[in-house]
Amino acid sequence: MPDVTKTATAPADAVDTPSVRVSEVKAEKARSLWGDAWRDLRRNPYFLVSSVLIFFLLLISAFPGMFTSASPTTGDLVKHYVGKPELGNIGSAGWLGYDIQGRSVYARLIYGTRASIIVGVAVTAIVTVLGGIVGMIAGYFGGWVDAILSRLTDIFFGIPFLLGAMVVLQAFVERTVWVVVFALAFLGWTQMARVMRGAVITVKHADYVHAAKALGAGTTRILFRHILPNSMAPVIVVATIALGGYISAEATLSYLGLGLASPTVSWGVDISAGVQAIRTSQHILLYPSIMLSLTVLAFIMLGEAVRNALDPKLR
Repeated sequence: MPDVTKTATAPADAVDTPSVRVSEVKAEKARSLWGDAWRDLRRNPYFLVSSVLIFFLLLISAFPGMFTSASPTTGDLVKHYVGKPELGNIGSAGWLGYDIQGRSVYARLIYGTRASIIVGVAVTAIVTVLGGIVGMIAGYFGGWVDAILSRLTDIFFGIPFLLGAMVVLQAFVERTVWVVVFALAFLGWTQMARVMRGAVITVKHADYVHAAKALGAGTTRILFRHILPNSMAPVIVVATIALGGYISAEATLSYLGLGLASPTVSWGVDISAGVQAIRTSQHILLYPSIMLSLTVLAFIMLGEAVRNALDPKLR
């Protein structure tokens, strides 16, 4: 009797070859949070525009001599502030006119970028490190450690930011860039501490943290190898947005005469001086105000783009 049993054959397109298996593994391989975030950022027009603006601001602050040969502090009373800007001579000392002391407004815009960027970046770095450490310790250990650090944070958080900075700055005779950085960082770390504490409390209950403890990992290794990398996303978002706020705070303090002062070149100082001639020479007030607004806007746009990329709920 003939064997009627038929041997099943797989279709040609379902042959399990090594190349097919490798391609399937690559297609199914999940990207990390940071990989997805970077992919989304590259497609976000707000990120691209803000990145270009910030790149030029950093370039100007690092190499101001590339953009103007005029001195920001040397004045010539012959070129008084009543003179109109020479808008046709792009890049010249008189391109944007002169201030009340005969100093080039364009040169002061260029050199004033350095003070604003240094204050913003330095304060953000200090408050991120300080607030991050306080928040990470409070959130991870909990108990009485969390209670003490949280109450300390609440005390500093209850002090009005600008008012407290004014009081701190009054204690210094000479208010340099680093004195302003200290005053703003002294009161600005509380927000970072709260954000980090909340993120750590969420992360410390994850399975991989319990697995690391079961395997005998020490507290330092758990904090810096498992807790910190997975808690940085909200901190980075808040820090990026806050950077623009610190630049604005420095300009506000300088405008009020409590921040940076001459001979330091600052947009806040120029805005304060421009108010005196607002009826006759509005350009003295206009151009530093525009530069300040563009700078703050660039960092806020960058922070919003980073927030949208790192928050899975917004995708």
